Amino acid sequence: MSKAPDFRPLNIHILTVTDTRSSREDGSGDYLAQAVVEGEHRLASRDLCRDELYDIRARVATAIADPAIDVVLITGGTGMFPRDVTPDAVSVLFDRDIPGFGELFRAISYEEIGMSTIQSRAIAGISNRTLVFCLPGSTGACRTAWSKIIAPQLDPRINSCGFTRVFNSWSAV
Repeated sequence: MSKAPDFRPLNIHILTVTDTRSSREDGSGDYLAQAVVEGEHRLASRDLCRDELYDIRARVATAIADPAIDVVLITGGTGMFPRDVTPDAVSVLFDRDIPGFGELFRAISYEEIGMSTIQSRAIAGISNRTLVFCLPGSTGACRTAWSKIIAPQLDPRINSCGFTRVFNSWSAV
């Protein structure tokens, strides 16, 4: 078996999508920012916007166009209500979908919140060599996604087969 890649801190952008919260009331964004730093990654930037399809898409497009950004974490707008448009805004930007993320997120969430997890449209994909994760807006959902799926995939000290190998293959090209 090949040796696990070395840990390298990734530059992470956080976007909170909300019609109801200000930056002072952004518990899920605050949690993710703290978790990123505690995970020894770099909080490259942080933004907040309303649930507006083209505003979300433009902000994510700007982040993925920045070669310094490795990962975009989006919290909010993944539910079933008409204003929840994050997956619709972002999925068209994906070069590749990561369908297993949404499936795994809902499977893990089922153990925590039961059947309500079916209302989540959490998704992930790769855009311009940038990992993009669309998470629900609740702090609990962000904690679940980060601690049980995303963090282990971004740290080869936790999971030697995670996304670090993907980043390393991009660097080799």
